[in-house]
Amino acid sequence: MSSSAPEWQAMSKLVSQVYAKADAEPFREPVDWKALGLFDYPQVIKKPMDLGLIKKKLNEQKYKSIHDAADDVRLIWKNCMTYNADGSDFYNLAQTMAKKFEEKFEKLCAQNEVAAAAGGGEGGAPQEPTIEEKRAFAKSLYKIGKEELGRVIMDLDVKCPKALIKNSAEDEVEINVDFISPAAFVEVRDYVNEKIAEAGGSGGGKKKKSAKRARNQ
Repeated sequence: MSSSAPEWQAMSKLVSQVYAKADAEPFREPVDWKALGLFDYPQVIKKPMDLGLIKKKLNEQKYKSIHDAADDVRLIWKNCMTYNADGSDFYNLAQTMAKKFEEKFEKLCAQNEVAAAAGGGEGGAPQEPTIEEKRAFAKSLYKIGKEELGRVIMDLDVKCPKALIKNSAEDEVEINVDFISPAAFVEVRDYVNEKIAEAGGSGGGKKKKSAKRARNQ
């Protein structure tokens, strides 16, 4: 697709706006883990990403779709939230920026009539999952470990926060399957199924902030 198309110009503008924000300073360049003494960073974060690289890839037309570019932006927040402890300043900053980005990206897609990401397929938005698919997904959450469940919660918190019901008093997070968007549902379902297959279907422990794993109306 031509970089002169309206959606590409809008995407480049959005990334530049995010880059220019004062709060984006930690995300503009690759994490200098050696200088910072974060020697476990390469083991924890397998695919580093930064806003400067995304701007460069956009300028060089390296992306096949604006959704691919958006996924790289999401990877920045995800990496930060994966490496830093829940509740830390960096974790909270990434969480806040992620939600603001999703709001602006959703508006960008609507203004430019760009279809929602199809979860790996080409063209068109994914269909609303059936009741059976939702129930199967809700049950599958009990078959994964606490780390995998934490990843699901983190992804939903970034891409579909309305699907999470948080009880700060009891330090719990409940997943409401009915509120997960079709695109996010495809991603987290595929991730969970992959982890179950890797583990041979064995069950896992619970994450502290996820005692109530899923609710399916």
